[in-house]
Amino acid sequence: MSQPLSHHLLTMAYQNAWANHRLAKAWIQLDAAELAAPRVSFFPGIRLTLNHILTCDWFYVDALERELRGDEPHPDCYVFFNQDEPFTEAASLRDEQARVDRRLIAYCEQLRDAELTRIVTIARDAPQHDSRLRLLSHLFEHQIHHRGQVHAMLSGTSIEPPQLDEFFCAGESALRAEDFAELGWTEELIWGH
Repeated sequence: MSQPLSHHLLTMAYQNAWANHRLAKAWIQLDAAELAAPRVSFFPGIRLTLNHILTCDWFYVDALERELRGDEPHPDCYVFFNQDEPFTEAASLRDEQARVDRRLIAYCEQLRDAELTRIVTIARDAPQHDSRLRLLSHLFEHQIHHRGQVHAMLSGTSIEPPQLDEFFCAGESALRAEDFAELGWTEELIWGH
């Protein structure tokens, strides 16, 4: 039985939260100096990259939620997007990422295929208009791209980077069971069977 596209987007939101959870269990073990240390990457540090993921998630999830409510953007609604590092303390950064991940899951739970073409306005210098489907696809790609950079930077620390690609295959459920228990999830919750 095939699943609707909206269900796939929901599984991507869950995968995003799971990968962030698993990655955070690694980087939270770094001391403050290792977390902030300059490294070779697009954003030259683990903490800088994690904050970038977070602020972009705030930016796009806010736009999606605002469209769902029928609200127009206001001129200063994206002031947080211009912050390089709103969090310097590891636990606060981890906790805020988990909060925005839950918001994204909640948003994706209400999606239906017939509404994926609805237009979301993104408040930039010149407003950008994209469909829900395109915006969510971009958001997931953005998260994967920068999480991969954090994963690579962890290789240069004392903490081993975790495996992040054991989410979709049914035969790998045992490999994510501990994380699912920590998150309060079940296979049935995400896959519906």
